[in-house]
Amino acid sequence: MPPSPRAPRTDAEVPAYWRGLGLPGLADIHVHFLPEPMLAKVWAYFDEAAQHYGQPWPIHYRDDEPTRLATLRALGVRAIPSLTYPHKPGMVQWLNDWCADFAARVPDAVHSATLYPEPGVGDLVERALAGGARLFKMHVQVGRYAPDDPLLDPGWAALESAGVPVVLHAGSAPKDGEHTGPRPVEAVLERFPELVLVIAHLGMGEYDAFADIAERYPRVHLDTTMAGTDYANAFAPLPPAYVERLGGLADRVVLGSDFPNIPYPYAHQLEALDRLGLGDDWLRKVLWHNGARLLGLDEAGRAEVAPEGAASEVHGG
Repeated sequence: MPPSPRAPRTDAEVPAYWRGLGLPGLADIHVHFLPEPMLAKVWAYFDEAAQHYGQPWPIHYRDDEPTRLATLRALGVRAIPSLTYPHKPGMVQWLNDWCADFAARVPDAVHSATLYPEPGVGDLVERALAGGARLFKMHVQVGRYAPDDPLLDPGWAALESAGVPVVLHAGSAPKDGEHTGPRPVEAVLERFPELVLVIAHLGMGEYDAFADIAERYPRVHLDTTMAGTDYANAFAPLPPAYVERLGGLADRVVLGSDFPNIPYPYAHQLEALDRLGLGDDWLRKVLWHNGARLLGLDEAGRAEVAPEGAASEVHGG
């Protein structure tokens, strides 16, 4: 289906788009800010995307941190995650400290954190929560670990108790890994059914299997990162019947973008969602209401209400 005439084609058109839907901005749960040495390595990896993925992946927002922050604010993103993720043991505390510093110096930051299957993970998660973390990130393919590794159980237990969302990249596209796919995620949820999981990229590569999980577990969400874009449709298109399922999951689909590590303008993600043809009410939930609920944002984008599933006071930064 073609996008509506008002769908944004350029970033400059994005604010008029969400205003036209009657929204106060965008609640994007999948944004990356990383320590500079790590960011340089991530961009270097994408520079070799033709080797890794079979097609180029030009970073569209290869700018310094102040410019990237200004870009998101101009687009209308009201709260800015950092979403770091380790690829080996011993990195978690360093990354969580960096995220805490980011949250302290960026007024509209979402205080983020991460975890990894290693001894002491429960203490690391508890420490991050006590310090104000209200969004966690995990990347199964990069970290090369199974999400149902028993070493992670103390971390999962702490996150389930806190009701703090975890953005989990576990799908097998654009590049699979030894532990990607829906089954290990379902094994986690069998042990921790109240986890607030956000499956990145709609579980790209296994769309329907991850939708099955979202339908079985009411606190599981799906983020839209890259889904439906021209770039992703080249290797993982959304089947028409699956698009209908997304309509039925309107309360559990949340905006994600992967900014700044995307090979097209931010506006194209919104255009891609618009052209699914699921209606304005669906778009309002996906672009703002669901993400705001997960992050505990008020209508101005401030972290003043309890996030999804929180058992007590908000873990605000």
